[in-house]
Amino acid sequence: MLSIHLILFLAFGAVCVAGAVNLLAQTHPINSALSLIAVMAALAGEYLLLGAEFVAAVQVIVYAGAIMVLFVFVIMLLNAGVEEHTSGSRVAVLLGIPGLLLGSILIAWVVLRHSGTESVAAGALPGDPKIIGQLLFHEFLLPFEITSVLILIAIMGAVVLASKPPSAPAGKVD
Repeated sequence: MLSIHLILFLAFGAVCVAGAVNLLAQTHPINSALSLIAVMAALAGEYLLLGAEFVAAVQVIVYAGAIMVLFVFVIMLLNAGVEEHTSGSRVAVLLGIPGLLLGSILIAWVVLRHSGTESVAAGALPGDPKIIGQLLFHEFLLPFEITSVLILIAIMGAVVLASKPPSAPAGKVD
């Protein structure tokens, strides 16, 4: 008999996969960003089911909240319209499909061969906010700060790309 946790886990997983497929299928960037928010929210549900409440809260607050607001802001700032579709690259088809198949087979082999089937008691894995904060702001401080600087650079780049060059005054020709 299926437990309610397994049913919810499968439902959240289905929402994640459907949102990811919809993210790729959309032609308008805002719709893609909204699909990504659905994926992030479903991932937060998965984390809740796994007993990682802090990670679920961070997922919603940081990723579905702050980062997605940033994405939507940049998309609107750049005034991105509907994507243009091309017929595709022949090299991408020739290398992409075998690469996709090979990658899928490799991932399936690793998961089936090396996955543990034993159950873990709730709270046995590290997930305490104090431990996570210690790791984030001590051992992983440099990658954390580099990520924030890269996000800031991306915002400034989007502003520069979206700004129009100043027009020359009337009557003055270069």
